Amino acid sequence: MSGKIDDMNRRDYLIAKKLKEKLSEVLPSVVLIIFGSRARGDEDEYSDMDVAIEVPFINSKLKRQINNIIWEVGFENFIVIVPLIFTRDEINNSPLRSAQIIKNIYEEGIRI
Repeated sequence: MSGKIDDMNRRDYLIAKKLKEKLSEVLPSVVLIIFGSRARGDEDEYSDMDVAIEVPFINSKLKRQINNIIWEVGFENFIVIVPLIFTRDEINNSPLRSAQIIKNIYEEGIRI
């Protein structure tokens, strides 16, 4: 990943850190990567926060929990957080592995 935490503004970093902490309460092995304009540092006041969330497994209950946490953290911080949730298996063993967005996330994203 070429993105660095230094490239993020402090507010975005604190929001991402809080999101990671909350997600870790439900799923300790979660990987959170910020990508898009907030990772590149070219966001404006209306930009959403794009987050890739890598989990070891996914089911409807876990997806609901993740989405509730994302909504809560976004609401508390007056920001729209847009998640992309996937498993490591999907990255390694499905057509998703060759998707351009996944390549961008891992090349330009900032892991929290």
